[in-house]
Amino acid sequence: MRDHFQLHQHRTTFSTELVAGLSSFLATSYIIIVNPAILSQTGMPFSGVVTATVLVCFFSTAMMGLYARNPILVAPGMGLNAFFTFTAVATLKVPWPEALGAVFWSGIFFLLLTLLNIRVYILRAIPRPLRYAIATGIGLFITLIGLKEAKFIVPNPATLVGSGHLTPSLLTFLAGLLFTAVLIARKVKGALLYGILFTTLCAWPLGRWWGTETWSLIGSTPPVKSSGWWAAPDFSLLFRLDLVHSLRWAAFPVIFSFIFTDLFDSLSTLVGLAEAADLLDANGEPRNVQRALLTDAVSTTIAGLLGSSPGTAYIESAVGIEAGGRTGLTALIAAILFLPFLFLSPLLAAVPPIATAPALVLVGVFMLRPVVNIRWQVPEEAIPAFLAMVLIPFTYSITQGIVWGFLSWTLIRILSGKAKEIGLPLLIIDAFALLSLFLG
Repeated sequence: MRDHFQLHQHRTTFSTELVAGLSSFLATSYIIIVNPAILSQTGMPFSGVVTATVLVCFFSTAMMGLYARNPILVAPGMGLNAFFTFTAVATLKVPWPEALGAVFWSGIFFLLLTLLNIRVYILRAIPRPLRYAIATGIGLFITLIGLKEAKFIVPNPATLVGSGHLTPSLLTFLAGLLFTAVLIARKVKGALLYGILFTTLCAWPLGRWWGTETWSLIGSTPPVKSSGWWAAPDFSLLFRLDLVHSLRWAAFPVIFSFIFTDLFDSLSTLVGLAEAADLLDANGEPRNVQRALLTDAVSTTIAGLLGSSPGTAYIESAVGIEAGGRTGLTALIAAILFLPFLFLSPLLAAVPPIATAPALVLVGVFMLRPVVNIRWQVPEEAIPAFLAMVLIPFTYSITQGIVWGFLSWTLIRILSGKAKEIGLPLLIIDAFALLSLFLG
């Protein structure tokens, strides 16, 4: 195992990778409940989507660990599941078996792009300042997610967002944030994991001993109630996709949207994590990028077969990377941890959203490191980088930040008389970016 994952070469140990894998799993495990909570609104059985979600997480993350040897988790993407439910099925009236077929065909398209090396070609066309900005933007995005989960940031009709009241829940989050921050400052290994466990323990009294709030399953909206600790797996969604009718003209916008959103979400996540954690090869590219992208493509393909929205690389992997994870062993450990939840998904109720929120907030510190590499004194680099960086959290969309980062990079150079600096690959990316904007 040590030889396969090259622990010594990456200056890590089995115990460090174990803690990192557990940390990443806890930060990502909410998807086991949240994905079914969203997709079940299409009429798909909740229990069936739970099973599909766990299987997608297990197979995809294990492949990322064993084949691509990267400490990155792969799971059904947030945003992609919302598009599946509320746009494809609810708005465009595409039946969910056809929507699953669209997921499958988008995965096949990804496989072709990856095998032909086109996705790597696209990745290499991303200007390095935008890579730094994407990493920083994702860090801010993760922090925003954590603050939102803790209700430190809440909606405000007058100012769009505002700060929450000092409720028992928010005080619990602040205690967890301080505890975790001190552990990090004291360079305690596994600080993020200890912070999650500490905050979980602090959350137990909520609604019992003090306060009126009670916690429920991670990230579930509305809260998901469980009737016990054990639930039998439901394989009813396996191979329920409609491959023929998903190729009709009305489904093409769905396929394209899956392709574009997943393409740039996965590329940006790989770039952002690699830049922030120095997971780079000798050429300065994300480590084993071809294998990582192939894993991502396979994840989307099997998601359609198993009964879920597309799989993609997860930004919450940054929690495990910050905990010291540097090899595929981190991903493999996390993958194995998903499997018991084929039967034990109600156990996730033991970890409320505010428990992982401090870790997500503090990961933002680690993700912002590349921002110093941007040449802020060069406007044609600084402005597109700034737009990409701030629009990712402000629009709550990695894709939107990337789209406007690319377009502003190109337009500023063309209008500044530097059109020769724009290569054909970037122009092709811009064309797809524009098409995605017109399709909404």
